[in-house]
Formats: sequence, C-alpha cells, structure tokens
Amino acid sequence: MAELREEDAEQLHQEDANIKDTESDANKTLADSEACEQIPIQEASTNPVKMEDKNGQTSSTVVSERHVSIQTTLDGLEGLVDLNGAGRKSCPLCPEEKFKACYSHKLRRHLQNLHWKVYVEFEGQRMCICHLPCRQLKSSLGSDQAQGRLVAHYHCVVCSVTIARKTDMISHLKRHINKGETEASYSGSSDVPFEDTASSSVPGGQAYEIMKELGTNVQLLPNHTTPQKTDTYFSRKMKTNRQLVFCSLAVLAEERNPLECLDAFGATGIMGLQWAKHLRNSVKVTINDINETCVKMIKENCHLNHIRVEGNRSGRQLDGAGDADSPIASVEVVKMDANVIMHLRPFDYIHLDPFGTAVNYLDAAFRNVRNLGIVSVTSTDTGSLYSKCLNVTLRHYGCQIVRTEYYRELAARMVLASVARAAARCNKGIEVLLAVALEHFVLVVVRVLRGPTQADASAKKLRQLLHCQWCEERVFLKPGSMVEENLYRQLPCQCHGSMPGKTAVELGPLWAGPLFNTGFLRRMLVAAVQHNMEDIQPLVKTLICEADCTTLKTFPVPGYSALSNQVECGVVIKTLQKFEEADTSDQSGKRKTTGEESGNVLKKIKADTSLEHPAFYYSIHRHSIRGMNMPKLNKFLQYLTEAGFRVSRTHFDPTGVRTDATLAQFKEVLTKYSVPTYSSAPPSSAVGSDRRQTL
Repeated sequence: MAELREEDAEQLHQEDANIKDTESDANKTLADSEACEQIPIQEASTNPVKMEDKNGQTSSTVVSERHVSIQTTLDGLEGLVDLNGAGRKSCPLCPEEKFKACYSHKLRRHLQNLHWKVYVEFEGQRMCICHLPCRQLKSSLGSDQAQGRLVAHYHCVVCSVTIARKTDMISHLKRHINKGETEASYSGSSDVPFEDTASSSVPGGQAYEIMKELGTNVQLLPNHTTPQKTDTYFSRKMKTNRQLVFCSLAVLAEERNPLECLDAFGATGIMGLQWAKHLRNSVKVTINDINETCVKMIKENCHLNHIRVEGNRSGRQLDGAGDADSPIASVEVVKMDANVIMHLRPFDYIHLDPFGTAVNYLDAAFRNVRNLGIVSVTSTDTGSLYSKCLNVTLRHYGCQIVRTEYYRELAARMVLASVARAAARCNKGIEVLLAVALEHFVLVVVRVLRGPTQADASAKKLRQLLHCQWCEERVFLKPGSMVEENLYRQLPCQCHGSMPGKTAVELGPLWAGPLFNTGFLRRMLVAAVQHNMEDIQPLVKTLICEADCTTLKTFPVPGYSALSNQVECGVVIKTLQKFEEADTSDQSGKRKTTGEESGNVLKKIKADTSLEHPAFYYSIHRHSIRGMNMPKLNKFLQYLTEAGFRVSRTHFDPTGVRTDATLAQFKEVLTKYSVPTYSSAPPSSAVGSDRRQTL
C-alpha cells in the first residue's frame, strides 16, 4: 500500500509539472484560436448578402451575428470552451481581471451557477448574464477616469441592446411582444454597399442595424433606444409623431414652394430625410445636430438613400448624373446649436423635437420664422406634462396643475400656453392647427402671425382654469382685471354650497382657445392618403370629428370637394382655388358658372370656423353610476345628440366624450339610459315561483 501511495504521489507531481510547463503554450493557442474565431464573425457582420423581395428585386443586407451570451442549451454555453482539454481555461463571458483562468471542473461550475442560472428566456433563446465590457456608457469624466468598473448586463436577442437588470430585460422583451417584434430587426435593405458605411459611420467598429420607415433607410446603433447611452437616439414609438409632422409640412408645401424647413434635432436624420425624399423640390431641408457622431450618421444615411449632402467637405459625394445612383434630392447637414441656427437664419417650417422639454428653444424658434410659417413642437417630458412631477411642471412651464381625468388635454394646453408666450415676446401671434397628446409625446403645430395685434389676441387666450375637486367640473375664468368676490359662482356645480371649505383650485395659466383647425386637418388627411400613411389616417379622421364636435364621419374625396377648403386668419390659400376649379369644371373642360354656390360655401366655412369646439371632455367610465349598466359609448353619443348637445369622441381618451353639456347634464343623460344591474337577467326566485304556479 505504501508503494502504491508513493507511485500516485509521483504521478500527481508529474502532472502538475506538465501543467505548469504547458500553461503558457495553452494560453497562446487559446488566444490564437479566439483571434481566428473573431475574424469570420467580423467578416460575416459586414459582408452584404443578396436577398430577393416580393417584387423579385435583389438588395444587399447585413447579416448580424448574435452575441455569445445568447444560447439555447447549457451544452452550447459550455461548448464555447473546450472543457475536456487539459490546462487552465478562461471564461468566455468574463474578463481576465474578474475571473482568472482555472481548471475545467471549476469553470463548469462557474458557467452553470453564475451565467446560466440567471438567464432570461425568449422564444427558446436564453440570454445569459455577460460581464464583458460591452456597454458603451457615456462618460462625463476626464480621460484619466474614463475607465470605470464593469457592469453585468444582458444582450437583447431582438434589438441587441444591453440592459443591466433582469427585471428590466423582461419588461423590455414584453414591449417587443406588444409591438409584434419577435425577430431581429437587423434586416433592412439598400442599394448601397455596406463595407464603407459600416467602417466610417459607426465608431469603434460596432455593429449596426438598418431600419426602413416610409421608404427611408436609416442605420442605427444597437443601443439606439436608450438616449443616456447613445448619441444617435431613435424611437419606433414616435412613428405617429413623424408622420403627423410630415403631413403638416406637406400641407404647407402646397401653399408656397420652395419651402425652407429645419429639423433642429436630427439625431439619425430620418425625419429630414423623409421630407427630402418624398417632397423633393418643394422643400429645402436643413438637418441640424450639435453632436459630431450624429452629424456623421446623418451624412451616411443621406448616402444610404441617394440624397446629396450640401456643404459636405469631408464626406463622399454620389457621382453620376443620369444613372440610377444619381441623387434624388439634396439636404443640408449642419453641426450647430439649435438656438444659434434659428437666430441666424429664417425658415418657413421649424420642427423642435429635443429629448425632454422644448421650452428652452421656443424664443429662438419664433425669432426668425417667416410670416404664416409653421412651428411644430414635440415634447416628450411626459412626467412633468402628465402631472407626475409638479415641481418640474412649475419650473419649466410656469403652470400650477393637479392630476385630473383630462390630464392629456391639460398637457396640450400647457405647452400651447408656453408657445403663445414665447411668440408674444417676439411680437407674433399663433393660430393652433393641431394638438395631439398620446402616451409618449405631446405634439402641437401652430401657424405664426406677425404683428403686435396678433400677439395681443393670442395673449388674451391665456386664462386660469377653475377645477372642482369634488365633482371634477371645470370652467375657464372670465377675462378681466376686476377681482371677483366669489369665484365659485362661475362653476356650474353646487359643490361649494354643500361642501365645507375650499372645494376648487385654480390651474394654469393655460391656452383657452381651440386646439384644431378643421380645414388644415382635412388637407393633412389628403396628404396622408397621397403618401400611403395608413397608420395615422384613423387618428386624423378622429381629429376632424373632434374639431367639428360631431359624430358625422363625412370625409370627402381629396381634391374634389369645396368643403375641404379653408380660410386661415383671413388668408385664402392659393392651392385651394385649383380644387374649386376642378369641382366647377364639367367633363368637356368648360367652367360652370357657380358663383352663388361658391359664395354659400365660403359663408359656411366662415360659420364653421367661428364655432369652436368645447374646451374639455368627460370620461364615461369615470362618471358611471354604481350598480347600473351603462349604455354603449356610440349609443350614449346618440342620446346626447338627441338631447340637443354637440358631441364627439376624443383622441385624448378612448372612453372620453367631448361635449358642450355640463357635468350635471352629462350625468343626467347617463342616468336616464343606464339600466340596473339586476334587471339584465330575471331572478331565480321569480322563475321558481312561476314554475310552481304552472304545476
């Protein structure tokens, strides 16, 4: 036995000596094998692959390789390292300074307990936790302190974004499922080869994805959805916003051209590229951004869509005058602060879409905008607008608000109040053309009217709102400088007489004028139909009904109805005369003499524009009666119309009703047509008694 133990000890000692001798050779071979594996992956991520679409046309696409932390089975994760070989081995998902090289049995336990045990599963793919330096965090420190600690994270299998917490990754995947995104979106098509663009536009050799929207291709970084970690921010949820802005610009382009328009915050440049690609010579597009990375990305996206970049000194130009690669439009790309470029140059159309509030750029926007031009403002600071951060609301917008049932319309009127004040400081007034408040943004589109008279008229539409905290009735305070003894008299409700103490609060100042222009919205619907924007057509139709406060959904054929004309601020749009001429001409080409009919139409238009829609809306579920079954919403709208009230649905709330009836009248009609819950089915006792009588 002693001899056997000595032989075993000598054998173990010999194995340790052999391991120490071969440790350096194993590390060298492992490094060489990793280098050989990285080369084909990089080549595969940049080489274009030809694919055929439905029309049989070929397009070059970029094939993306999934991250090594995304595996289907544990064997696949362990297969990243040869665990059966001898010697020490490094973890493929941890850097050397975090987990040193060890033997196979210890590395197998490390992969199982640390990486595989906390995976997130999505359609058979398991995203293991990764400790590699993959996250590109924006560092505000100096060059000496730029190297921070490594953060564990997950790689999304759909959009390749990196997320630190497991719960956040699960919520992120649920949002992908809700939007119908269950496959990797890295499958855009283009006619431009990607070898040059991938190396020049994306810093650090990062992979990117191609996204196509409204016929426009843009390249995106993997972390484009998180603005704190990337400069080229892009959100797919803002597609509705981009299409609404495009339709408003298309309407203005019909009035005058060429039109000088500015996208003050370009980011990826998709909005300005859509303007130039579809409106062509009608607009002169300027895309601005202060970040150098964004400017490079915008220029590369211009080349991706065959659009010439004006003033581009270092970028490459597309050659060819008559071939298929010739530029279809031109765009000016500027690297400048948004306030500076709006102070230096005049524009006909300005769009502001910063990350957060836009109040810091309103003064510069109204400084040089031309008369009868349009300014569109997108605000994404929904926390302060939707009454979640009241101190931030008071600091940014100077408004005192509370959480109400009509908080979205309150947010739109609050933004319009800031816009009207900024315009009045520049001796300009505004006419509101469109105000939309959805889940992720608030969009307002206004027409600029020069002159102190117009500025005074707009400033007079800023009023305080009196809101009852008991029944949520609301009314704008009457204009005037006299102090009223009892403000509660202006409220239609009688809560102050029956309730002790202060029952109402003053909110504002808010915009008290109309939120929509019916003629402008009808022409936006025409533009949406012409450019095949099917996503926003139901929304625009809802806005038209809401502007007229009616349930009659009459949408005439574009260009063939005189009712689609409009008179804005006493100015007749030139393009509308063509529509009238087309209507009054018969098949032989001769013009009909319909002077009386056109006069009647203009009178009707003026009468419609003078009749404003009601200020706010009521939620039918908020004011429902306990123990009663409410009627269907469409039936309830019919009942209110029969009672003599103006009524329509609203885009602010799917269960909201915009009407000129007071809250008491609203509840009275609701109570009249509500049915008790027990009357929907006969009680069982009554049925039993009837059976006994028959027996």
